[in-house]
Amino acid sequence: MSYLLDKKKKNKKIRNFLLVILLLVILFFFNNFIFKSLSSISVGILRPVFVLGNNLDARVDNFFSYFSSKKYLELENQSLLKDREMLTSQLANYKTLSLENQELKNILNRKPENQDFTLATVLVKPNISVFDIMIIDIGSNAGVSVGDLVFAYGNTPIGKVAEVYDDTSKVVLFSTSGEKTGAIISGRNIAVDLIGRGGGNFEIILPRDLSLEKGTEIILPNTNSYVVAKVETVISDPRDSYQKAILSTPINIFELRFVEVVK
Repeated sequence: MSYLLDKKKKNKKIRNFLLVILLLVILFFFNNFIFKSLSSISVGILRPVFVLGNNLDARVDNFFSYFSSKKYLELENQSLLKDREMLTSQLANYKTLSLENQELKNILNRKPENQDFTLATVLVKPNISVFDIMIIDIGSNAGVSVGDLVFAYGNTPIGKVAEVYDDTSKVVLFSTSGEKTGAIISGRNIAVDLIGRGGGNFEIILPRDLSLEKGTEIILPNTNSYVVAKVETVISDPRDSYQKAILSTPINIFELRFVEVVK
């Protein structure tokens, strides 16, 4: 019995030895095939991971690219807004200069010959100061004196210099409330007193039998016949021996930006 057991153990060892030899031979001759197969299997298993990684990288790149593009667009937009503001400002300055140039041309074209005047800029308009009081930017340093006539657009008298300082002057307009100015009805040589009502308006008191039509011009008593006011309406009452005419200046005193001082 022991002989048979020993023989079985011996045969088992021989069989195991042969299996090991066979396995080594297989590994030696077929290792490239096995490794390639394992590589293919590994690639197949890991392929979704690789794809996911690539997609994730692409999305991350797109994510940062989005914010980078957005930042660039914001900077570009800010630059365009600054350019637009600059162009708007330049256009406004151009319009202002063009308007000033046109106004100055109008003044020079309307200026009577042999009239010596000094151009002044209106610093304070009548609607900002006391009604129908104006402040201009020239004074005694420019030769301005109290009583000098002040014109608009070169040919429309609007007031007189009332106070003079070094570089500024105060002008009281003829239409200042209560201001009285001697004038003449154009074409009739009838002297009247223009009485200021404020806001560029006047009134004159006339005999009831003296008729005045709308648009009749009232001039200053000098050789140049400067128009200071025009008749707008006449108010009369049969019971009164006098009538009242309401007049206005031929220009808008609230829009003046330049005036001329005549010495």
